[in-house]
Amino acid sequence: MTITSLLAYWTRDHLVANGFIGLNLLGALLLGMLVGYERSYQGRAAGMRTYGLVCMAATALTAFSGFAPLWFGGTVLSAPVDPTRVVQGVVSGIGFLCAGVIMKDGLSIRGLNSAASIWAVAAVGVLLGVGFYAAAISLALLAGLSMSALRRLEARLPGRSTLDVQLCFRAGHMPRLDELSAVAVARGHQIVRESLVINVANGRPVWRFAVVSIDRAKAASPTMLAEEMTVAEGIESFSITPVRN
Repeated sequence: MTITSLLAYWTRDHLVANGFIGLNLLGALLLGMLVGYERSYQGRAAGMRTYGLVCMAATALTAFSGFAPLWFGGTVLSAPVDPTRVVQGVVSGIGFLCAGVIMKDGLSIRGLNSAASIWAVAAVGVLLGVGFYAAAISLALLAGLSMSALRRLEARLPGRSTLDVQLCFRAGHMPRLDELSAVAVARGHQIVRESLVINVANGRPVWRFAVVSIDRAKAASPTMLAEEMTVAEGIESFSITPVRN
């Protein structure tokens, strides 16, 4: 490896290509954030960071394939190797790894951002492997920014939060969904009716459902809800769990 061969990776054409890919990554982050904010506003598990990371990684894996003549410093491979097949193997393998870090506990889903960041790091490796060093640095910096700064930005923007609520009613008490919905709305929450699960334990009805805050800044906090449920007639026991992502 000589200095001349190393400089082949930093020619004018390579710098233009890296700059083009870097701008595409920035645009992908912004577009992914736009889509992710809608999901975050609806109280879903995947939010701005997850969508931004996945969009950037997909862009990186797609954009670099358009500059095949510049791969590996523009040199000709000595063997007829198709790098796109290698990329397919990397993406498939990382997909299984990402699935392993996602855990579901009730309505809470954890590990989505970790899985997206792992996939983004895989894209960084691909870009580094084909010699797009500046683009790889851009993707790494943007991924790190989305994992740290966007958490604070997402928390400050208007949005909704989700609670996993389980109510155990006293024997003989017959709860009504419409009445519970009215109580929830009065406290700034909406019951997600399709999430309702009804069980019976020792002759007592047990209801489990998700509630989404209409505006998380104005809705009653889990502590306030717990104080009211403690003295509520007909409720024997309860649990309130914030849905995490």
